[in-house]
Amino acid sequence: MIPISVADLTSVVDGTLAGADPDAVVSAPATIDSRTVVPGGLFVAFPGENVDGHDFVAAATEAGATVSITQRPVEGSPCVVVDDPQAALGKLARYVVDRLPDLTVIGLTGSQGKTSTKDLIAQLVGRLGPTVAPQGSFNNEIGHPVTALRADEQTRFLVAEMGAAQSGDIRYLTGITPPRVGLVLNVGTAHIGRFGSQDAIAVAKGELVEALPSDGTAVLNADDARVAPMASRTAARVLTFGESDGADVRATGITLDDRGRPGFTLHLAGRTYDVQLQLVGEHQVSNALAAAAVALAVQVEPDQIAAALGQAQAQSRWRMEVTDRADGVTVINDAYNANPDSVRAALKALVAMGRARGEQARTWAVLGEMRELGAASTSEHDAIGRLAVRLDVNRLVAVGEAARPIHLGAAHEGSWGDESVYAENVETALDLLRRELRPGDVVLVKASRTIHLERLAQALLQEGSA
Repeated sequence: MIPISVADLTSVVDGTLAGADPDAVVSAPATIDSRTVVPGGLFVAFPGENVDGHDFVAAATEAGATVSITQRPVEGSPCVVVDDPQAALGKLARYVVDRLPDLTVIGLTGSQGKTSTKDLIAQLVGRLGPTVAPQGSFNNEIGHPVTALRADEQTRFLVAEMGAAQSGDIRYLTGITPPRVGLVLNVGTAHIGRFGSQDAIAVAKGELVEALPSDGTAVLNADDARVAPMASRTAARVLTFGESDGADVRATGITLDDRGRPGFTLHLAGRTYDVQLQLVGEHQVSNALAAAAVALAVQVEPDQIAAALGQAQAQSRWRMEVTDRADGVTVINDAYNANPDSVRAALKALVAMGRARGEQARTWAVLGEMRELGAASTSEHDAIGRLAVRLDVNRLVAVGEAARPIHLGAAHEGSWGDESVYAENVETALDLLRRELRPGDVVLVKASRTIHLERLAQALLQEGSA
């Protein structure tokens, strides 16, 4: 973060000083977690349903925070009191970004793949200079400005992942960090329960390209029928990616190795390169192409792009993390989030890994609820169960009442018996796996984040290492 006096900060956020020295300087990043405060930093206290950030202002002060943004004075701690901490955080982030003329903001959105692609982009453009990208999946109205405030005078690129729970969300985020490059990965069914239709999701995602300046670049998925037409919604230059023949950055000859990692021929700037990704799943090809197109837009050399793609590693946890236990069982922890499109991609990767290991390797899909699907929830879960049968997954475990339609869909699709099992909770599923897993098995664990199915994956890994 660029240094800013408490007096200037107070003016930027339209706040009121309470027990704070106006000449003190905030010189370290902002945080909403008092445990991550560093000396010279800024703590922002948010009231919550279960936890009130104001209860941790004193701890933030003790840890060295120069000042805290709060909704009320906190005795013994320097504060800038505001009506709305979220709005204040956004105003401060915009103030910082506006004072970094050499900073290029790269915005990206999509129904799935945002975080993996964000990590890829950061590794590619980072070859040109210091780059700030969100930690994990900081892509909402709070995490987004917190990420932006990590930028300083040395930062060359800010990679801004932008999520949307409703129309207008991305427009709001682009107002905090105006993008020069805007990437739309895809339009799927994530959050369809809130939006009502994929067309409505497309309208919301397109807010990103509408925010681009005429001398910016929109990077669009040529393979997505709802993304490609977004070219008409921007005055910026358009670069496309995908497997389509007409895409500016495209892939051909996709293969998967025995770890489920894709290799392909990259067609980029009139040249071709053989690329072997270190990431798991065929869906990572599209993410890699998107990152390559973004890197090309900011003038990373094609040779460097191809080399960096082959070297790039997963940066965010619980996203197709592949771990081999000592007893020969392989666990794929993809429990950070789930929607119908990402589950389909994960199942295909699971089957590919099992196939590459031979007939003795059994594939297990341990799946929990996909949230925010609204009226389509039952049919979407049912379809996932049916797909597992068609893909020839060996064993399916549906965890939790909301995931029961996955089990029922599998039962109705094929002549399965014990191949599909319903487990009422994590403990029941874990007991089953403990009894039946054997060396060579590959286990995929996936569900929406709030289901906490990562506990099952972590238990499997801890037991396997014991």
